[in-house]
Amino acid sequence: MNIDYFIRKQELLLSKLATTYIRDDFFNALNSNERLVGLVGARGVGKTTLLFQYIKTSTTKALYMIGDDIEFTNSKIYDLVDEFYTLGGRIVVIDEVHKYKNWAQEVKNIYDSFPDLTIRISGSSMLNILYEKYDLSRRLVIHTMPVLSFKEYLEITKNIKLGSYTFEEVLTNSSTISKELVFAHEDLYAHFKDYLKYGAYPFYLEGLESFNQKLYNALDKIIHEDIPSLNKIDYSHISIFEKLIFFVVSSNKPFSINVASLAREFGVSEPTLYTYLEILDNTSIFKSMRKKSQKISKKPQKLLFSNTNILYSYANKIDLELDIGVVRETYFVNCFNNIFYSDIGDFIVDNKFFEVGGKNKSFSQVKDLENSYLAIDIDFTSNDKKIPLWLFSFIKTL
Repeated sequence: MNIDYFIRKQELLLSKLATTYIRDDFFNALNSNERLVGLVGARGVGKTTLLFQYIKTSTTKALYMIGDDIEFTNSKIYDLVDEFYTLGGRIVVIDEVHKYKNWAQEVKNIYDSFPDLTIRISGSSMLNILYEKYDLSRRLVIHTMPVLSFKEYLEITKNIKLGSYTFEEVLTNSSTISKELVFAHEDLYAHFKDYLKYGAYPFYLEGLESFNQKLYNALDKIIHEDIPSLNKIDYSHISIFEKLIFFVVSSNKPFSINVASLAREFGVSEPTLYTYLEILDNTSIFKSMRKKSQKISKKPQKLLFSNTNILYSYANKIDLELDIGVVRETYFVNCFNNIFYSDIGDFIVDNKFFEVGGKNKSFSQVKDLENSYLAIDIDFTSNDKKIPLWLFSFIKTL
């Protein structure tokens, strides 16, 4: 095994690394005392950059490799790790680990054979990592890395650090908070409008002209490479995933799911269609919505995209002028992990009712509800019950 090849490659990549912005929560996860940590997340969210930031700031000898490296054609990762360990290396980072055949078994063997070795892995194919994790369930700690929030985008763009707020602080003090932020950063609202189109993925820094194409290419790889790599998926059914996606975007509203009708349309059984919807959820293309009720259904009833950048990317592909309402709702629902749609108002979060809209939105639909708020597409507010839409990205994880 040519370990010098990997060391030289690592040094070249590290020399080009920018460390001006680090996503602290996920960096701290990598920097924890856990021996085996995995980062999963959609293509393009910045996992590779974070892994290199982790290596660069470490005082322990570390080695980076990528799962589909040509050097692994006739050799094994285990052999490389064995040689690196004898040279004093104690941190191994395997990027895109799912691209390496039989990765779970080898990582397990490495973990068991070198008890003082720290292992960090990542995978853009969230499907493969999530399906395989059960072989490593007693060893592997997984962290899902999302796209950039508007707060993070603003911090990167302006090279600043901003505070976060609890959910209750935003609900009770949005007037003061929004004014302080907007008066301190007068271009904040303009940046929010830009973020909706291209700010969720760090590669926007490489150039806005190519952003949409890069994002579309990443989504295309999820559909044509990541999804078929699961044995359960018939490659001939890939067109169904594409049709589902364009059904949702062309509806230009939160898409109400009629499984029976869609199953007939696509020529598959209803259980198969539910499986495909779940897969698109796991790939972070869709955000499935369920209705709040006494008995919460496990089956999705409405679909939105998992961020507004994806929505704009697909809309551009079919020359669709997006309804601003669906853009706002897509942004809002993706600010929360636990959110339900409601017949009264638009959404429910932690037993609070929210109506999403523009500056002229009124309380008419939620006027009889005590715990009701408007999420409004404005720069700042003088009414704590009318909360600027962008402010929800400043909430600490709920």
